[in-house]
This record gives sequence, structure tokens and C-alpha cells, in this order.
Amino acid sequence: MCKAFIFDLDGVITDTAELHYQAWQRMADEEGYYFDREINEKLRGVSRQASLNIILNGKTISEEKFETLMTRKNGYYVELLNTISAKDILPGIESFLLELKARGIKVALASASKNARPILHRLGLTSLFDAIGDGWSVKRSKPAPDVFIHAAGQVGVNVDECIVVEDAEAGIDAAIDAGMRVVGIGPDERVGHATWRFTDTKSMNLGDILG
Repeated sequence: MCKAFIFDLDGVITDTAELHYQAWQRMADEEGYYFDREINEKLRGVSRQASLNIILNGKTISEEKFETLMTRKNGYYVELLNTISAKDILPGIESFLLELKARGIKVALASASKNARPILHRLGLTSLFDAIGDGWSVKRSKPAPDVFIHAAGQVGVNVDECIVVEDAEAGIDAAIDAGMRVVGIGPDERVGHATWRFTDTKSMNLGDILG
């Protein structure tokens, strides 16, 4: 039985991946760090701290500079977020959320992003979520299962009664570790280990998932 759906944000509700890429690229260019779209793919679904470590690629910097770079990147990203609106909701997502609400199924967000709440607000979707788990909610980010377990607790549903919607390998791993079934959005090589897989959000069908 499914009593709750838990959604990732980036790449599932809206595609902020390009904005993250632009913000990281600007920071990397300023610091002289090599960064490209191939490296950016490795950042999908992981925290800001883990992302910067991937970009540094073994380079050692002071803790103070590390914090400064994360803050600077986030500032660039927040600037870009000001352009987001309801037009940026991924295809099929709003109607999927409304169908879940109509069926009485709880809806939660579980994102590594510390900007999740303002993003949902700008998209006009906040009222469709019963709970929000974000980068402020737990200490350990994906691929640790903590944010999914937190979201399940917020809506009062057991982990084995939750279905997660994710587009990142790290997120799917986290959901499986939490004891949840997973809908993977994307290519087989990235999300093929999910319980169900759809190529994109538009093709996601609740009937196919719930049976």
C-alpha cells in the first residue's frame, strides 16, 4: 500500500540543474578550477559541500575558503532563481500532484537543496505539499537516507508505505536504503535500479505505479 509520495526537487519538480551549472561554472572560472558539463553530471543529487569537493578534485583549501566558495556559488544560484516561476514546473508534475491530493495520498518533498522552500514558493506549489524536507532538515545529505526518513516522519507514514520520485542515482540509492520503493526519472543507465522507470515527468503515470 502507498500512503505517501516523496519527491526530489531538482530534475523532478523543476529543472534547476542548468542554474546550478551556471553558478558553479562562474565560481570555478573565477578561481581557475576546471569545470565542465561532464563534471556537473556528477553533482546531480548531492549536497553543495559534496559538489565543491568533486570540483576541487583533491585540491586542498582552507576551511574558511571552502565556506566562502560555497556561499559565493549559492549567491550566484539565488540570483538566477529570481527568474523561476510557474512556467518552469516540469511537464505533468502539477497534474500528478493534484491527482495524489485527490486520492488522499500524502505529498512530501525531500531535497538536498537549502533553497527548496523559496523555489516551491516561486513555482506556486507550496500548498500541494504536506511536508518539506530540505538541506536544513538533516545533517547527512543524499546518498544517506536521512532526508527521506525525515519526510516520512513529517507526514506520519511508515517508510515501506512511501514511494519516492527521483532523477539522481544518489537519490535512488538513498531511497532504497531508507526502505522505500522508487520511481526513477531518466535514462536506464542512471535510474535503472529504481522500482519503476519513466523517461521523463510527462510520461509518469500514477496508474502504472499503483497498479
